[in-house]
Amino acid sequence: MIAPEQDRYAWTLESANRLRSGRLAGLDLERIAEELEEMGRSEKHALSSHLKVLMLHLLKWRHQPSFRGVSWQLSITNARDEIQELLEDSPSLRHQLADLMTRRYPVARQRAILETGLPETTFPRQCPFTVEQLLDADYWA
Repeated sequence: MIAPEQDRYAWTLESANRLRSGRLAGLDLERIAEELEEMGRSEKHALSSHLKVLMLHLLKWRHQPSFRGVSWQLSITNARDEIQELLEDSPSLRHQLADLMTRRYPVARQRAILETGLPETTFPRQCPFTVEQLLDADYWA
């Protein structure tokens, strides 16, 4: 059996094949459980990251209309696309959206302040977007 420290990818493939065939002897079930939990955390982290980028660019779109361009449009649509794909693959993450939005908005706000050079008071302290607006492809702040 390949050790995960030697080659994580090969270890995951070998472990999956052994699980499928019922050859459980020698499998590190605790490590497999940890890997599964890590996969879930990674999905949630990716969702969080895409939400932050989406909120950042929607803030910039709202507060700097003269700078609107294809780059921001692509960033907004890409973030929404990635979020939708994550939610299709892991629908239970939809229940995390409001909490993640609340937690990540301060970071998006701070980034917007730094990137735009606009006064801090320009950007609301509480997220001005709803989850529905963030996910709505027709919503542009």
